[in-house]
Amino acid sequence: MEPPKPRPLLERVGMALVALVLAALFGGVALAAFAGGEIFLGAMGAIGCLMTLWVGGLTLFRG
Repeated sequence: MEPPKPRPLLERVGMALVALVLAALFGGVALAAFAGGEIFLGAMGAIGCLMTLWVGGLTLFRG
């Protein structure tokens, strides 16, 4: 079985941009939650932001 072809650069950039938008939303939730005193929700939002950035970076650079 042959290995799969790498994704085109335009597709990888597009998916990374979508991940960036979603990470910004998670980051906004984290900031709002921390400002409102909701520590657990803030931590979960921050973790979601970091994980989304990580996967977006993997998508962009691994292909």
